[in-house]
Amino acid sequence: MNERPSTRNLIALMLYPTFLGMAPVLGKLALNGQADPFTIAALRTIAAAAILWAVYLLLWRKYIFIYPAGLLGCVTVGTVNGIGSLFYYNGLNYLDASVAQLLNSTYLIFVVALAAADGHKLSWRTILRAFLALIAVALITRSAQRDFDWFGVGLMIGNAILFAGTFILSQRVLYEMPAQTVALYVLTTMAVVVVLARLIVGYEFAPLSGETLNAILALGVTTALARLMMFFSVKRIGSLQTVLVGISETAVAMLLAFILLGEQLTLIQWLGVAVLLVSLSLIRREDIRSRATGEMLPVPISGIGFSSISFRRAVLTKALLGERAMKKLSERKDLTPEEAEMVRQLLDSRRS
Repeated sequence: MNERPSTRNLIALMLYPTFLGMAPVLGKLALNGQADPFTIAALRTIAAAAILWAVYLLLWRKYIFIYPAGLLGCVTVGTVNGIGSLFYYNGLNYLDASVAQLLNSTYLIFVVALAAADGHKLSWRTILRAFLALIAVALITRSAQRDFDWFGVGLMIGNAILFAGTFILSQRVLYEMPAQTVALYVLTTMAVVVVLARLIVGYEFAPLSGETLNAILALGVTTALARLMMFFSVKRIGSLQTVLVGISETAVAMLLAFILLGEQLTLIQWLGVAVLLVSLSLIRREDIRSRATGEMLPVPISGIGFSSISFRRAVLTKALLGERAMKKLSERKDLTPEEAEMVRQLLDSRRS
């Protein structure tokens, strides 16, 4: 997790906020086309999951394999992210896309807060950031044009908290699985969650225009790509550095909202944007420290039932210095499917 970013890592980091920043604008276009938030969340996630399954069945079949504990971890992450997406699109229904994105960007602060709740130490800088974030939210939610719907503000903040939880949980899950596998099963779980929610609320299925369907389809494509880039980045460089780069999604969203939706912020709201950017820019890697070593370390999910796999991985990483030795180990007949997959992941990590 502490490796210096390679060219591939940097490309993923640049594409992740680009795709993610398109979500509020495409979502707003779909809402303007008379689609309800639950339908948008459901169709968008179904499209994203279907795209990934089609690509994996054709090109990435090796990433479809998953062991039980890993599936449980992905289901947990997908459930949290799926509920958050319902909050997001319902909140977006009450707010301008640019303001919704600015409120959603506070998830960076919640990532640090959740890490602190997990036992990590907080620095004075973290406390200052939280204070600045509160001021920024207060300024952003001030409008000279109309009153804000505070229900929508609450939904968007709720999504920010759940999205932060997605980052924290995904780093644990990604410790033992490829990013491609995690993305596939997280999105599949999200699709199940939002479809169930759509069926429960019981909205009538009204016909949608071609423009609305195109916006939702584009939302599905960008969602699939954003999750792939996000999990790849978390896997390679860790959740905190991925979150630090994620701030640029706000710029993408605001630019697209200005071009496609004609949205503008007031002077007071721009001041709130500036305060929020200052708050987010103060994040440092050392703000999250391990209880024992002082370094931010991923926590595996093996405690659920596969602690032997983590142990073997740790031993292999330090003891097997050559690729030939690991290839020989992968050919052993006494390995369980989970252990064989772990060896394959080690081989892949050495080649990349």
